[in-house]
Amino acid sequence: MGKFEITTRKNGEFQFNLKAGNGQVILTSEGYSSKSGCTNGIESVKKNAPVDGNYEKKTSSNGKPYFNLKASNGQIIGNSEMYESEASRDNGIESVKKNAPDAETSDLT
Repeated sequence: MGKFEITTRKNGEFQFNLKAGNGQVILTSEGYSSKSGCTNGIESVKKNAPVDGNYEKKTSSNGKPYFNLKASNGQIIGNSEMYESEASRDNGIESVKKNAPDAETSDLT
């Protein structure tokens, strides 16, 4: 089962990572100025993750595929790692869809 982990960045902002059952990070948030904002971001991921249309498939400037998860208002709420292939990226999306809705949250701050 997946897990959200809340951490603090060096600049003091809060962020979360969604980890798959194997411990691999499959989604990373932006920085939030408050922990409550970070928690709201996690709730948004849980709500928006199951919807195919909320995923934006992209290719970085170095040619590596990745994806963004967007809320219904179009705001990006999470980014993936860079993948070696489009198939791996698509597997990452499926992993977020599967793991996010029921994931527990660990506060590591």
